[in-house]
Amino acid sequence: MSALYSKLISVIESKITPMAGAVGQQKYVTSIRDGFILALPFMIVGSFMLVFIFPPFSPDTNWGFARAWLQFSLDHRENLMLPFNFSMGIMTIFISVGVAASLARHHGLDPLTSGMLSLMGFLLVAAPLKDGMVSTAYFSGQGIFTALLVSIYTTELYAFLRRNNITIRLPPEVPTGVARSFEILIPVLAVVLTLHPLNLFIEAQLGMIIPEAIMSLVKPLVAASDTLPAILLSVLVCQILWFAGIHGALIVTGIMNPFWMANLSVNQAAMAAGTAIPHIYVQGFWDHYLLIGGVGSTLPLALLLMRSKAVHLRTIGRMGVVPGLFNINEPILFGAPVIMNPLFFIPFVLVPMVNATLAWFALDFGLVARVVSMTPWTTPAPIGASWAANWAFSPVVMCLICMVTAVVMYYPFLKAYEKQLLTKESEEKSETGRVGQSETA
Repeated sequence: MSALYSKLISVIESKITPMAGAVGQQKYVTSIRDGFILALPFMIVGSFMLVFIFPPFSPDTNWGFARAWLQFSLDHRENLMLPFNFSMGIMTIFISVGVAASLARHHGLDPLTSGMLSLMGFLLVAAPLKDGMVSTAYFSGQGIFTALLVSIYTTELYAFLRRNNITIRLPPEVPTGVARSFEILIPVLAVVLTLHPLNLFIEAQLGMIIPEAIMSLVKPLVAASDTLPAILLSVLVCQILWFAGIHGALIVTGIMNPFWMANLSVNQAAMAAGTAIPHIYVQGFWDHYLLIGGVGSTLPLALLLMRSKAVHLRTIGRMGVVPGLFNINEPILFGAPVIMNPLFFIPFVLVPMVNATLAWFALDFGLVARVVSMTPWTTPAPIGASWAANWAFSPVVMCLICMVTAVVMYYPFLKAYEKQLLTKESEEKSETGRVGQSETA
């Protein structure tokens, strides 16, 4: 076992760690991640409004309060939907600006200018004008891949023009604000003269604009992202990277966020239309079933540590249980420690994978309500799971089952580690006693 573990760690350190570090620091991955973080508050608020508009009550309920709420929502649906339509409903605008602004920092460009360039480019290709009205069909999840590609293209084009001094330079006497306006003229013109003709050409050849063409290309990937193998693979990568001391969640979420947002948008549209919720694997599933207490689902482990016979583990458990309620588990990961601890490798990797499998089949069989809302990742798991599923109760039960599973799987490995520490503590006490006796003598 020791030789196998040493070989595994060697492979992780020599092969996986350098590759993961390179991916984690890759400018496009970090820019996409930062763009989603920027848009997150708007999406959370918009999702909360959707839950308020569609309260978790049956249409034939006899409860007076519930009937009044349902009727109020029905009577004022158009006005109530406005905050949602201008937050979650236009998420791609926020993401487009955020990704471009983050990428601009890698090139030493002005983030605001880059964000505006990206916004213009996205609107050029994703907001067709028909009968004097702008279509917003691609402002939500359907246009998310277009927003990412356009934000990267426009920022890289801007950076290329700056590097090669292809710009309009005015004399130093001209005010800075005016000079900057003229400097951006050529990048604006370049974006218009490349994206707009390309959009017209694709529409003429394929009968669809760029966002439609992109969605048709990535449709197999989006479908594949909502499968159990995709879940297990993403969890496995996250756990192995974290065990090696690399923030695997940032890498995995940076890659998966576009797919999660596209799937969530479809789920929300289905909820508004009163049809079945189609997708399982969205961020609420990841946060509230697989990361209970943080990566590795360590909140149950923290509860076990609080009752440990080893002083060290009991102290770490008391320190880590409160942050763990809010999915912050660095005290447990580095204090126990779990990271790079061979005794915890198996449960740390397998607990989220087993819970992912259980939760997947529970949702697939219709036993647990599916996610329709964005929630803050720090929301305690049972509350967050219910909130994400429009305050259904079944996700709470699923969370508790996942926690019990984690307890069962962590317990024997914890006891083995505890036995080691107790032996060490006993030896240290004996050594201290011998030293004290020799000093007395």
